[in-house]
Amino acid sequence: MERALPTQQKDAEATGELNGLFDAMMRKPGGRPGQAPPTSSSSSCSVTESWREVRTRSVEDNEMSLPSLATAYTSILRGLGEDPQRQGLLKTPRRAATAMQFFTKGYQEKIIDVMNDAIFDEDHDEMVIVKDIDMFSMCEHHLVPIFGRVHIGYLPDKRVLGLSKLRLTKQIAVAITEALKPAGVGVVIEATHMCMVMRGVQKMNSKTVTSTMLGVFREDPKTRDEFLTLIRG
Repeated sequence: MERALPTQQKDAEATGELNGLFDAMMRKPGGRPGQAPPTSSSSSCSVTESWREVRTRSVEDNEMSLPSLATAYTSILRGLGEDPQRQGLLKTPRRAATAMQFFTKGYQEKIIDVMNDAIFDEDHDEMVIVKDIDMFSMCEHHLVPIFGRVHIGYLPDKRVLGLSKLRLTKQIAVAITEALKPAGVGVVIEATHMCMVMRGVQKMNSKTVTSTMLGVFREDPKTRDEFLTLIRG
């Protein structure tokens, strides 16, 4: 299941700002939120260590967990006052369980494996930006869809990535840092969270903006501003 990046979130219509910072994975024990790391190399190390802690899910795990997931959906239907044995719902628990496994299939993939055949040696040191990448994910709080667009930028250090092969994962910026070791990475996601549209505030057409800035994108305001200006254009 993909989660919204752990950064500051803002309503794009209300603020128009894209300046959230990636604090959670940069924070050292005893550190304070917003405390920038002393160097970009230390931040890359911290990010890499955190990325390696993420557990992937295998196809075998899916097969083993499918019956228990289907049973859980049966319980949900009963809890909602439905009869799981009625004609229209007989196959719903298993279908819903299979759909949820598909929606969260990112847990079955290792990002470095996905990107390895799309990394190229290149003597290029100017900012690389790919914008308006369509994405969908799941809200970890309510298990409802999130959909929107992703904008990615980075300053390469001898290697570039064929971003057409990059799939959205929980930590896009971390994956790029892990694979390319660039001088910096910036990622901005503009998304509609259905948990805001269908429940809670029920605010139609609202967008949540999350951003991640690593390396020089985090430390150098000019680099960050250049990236944000270009993706707005």
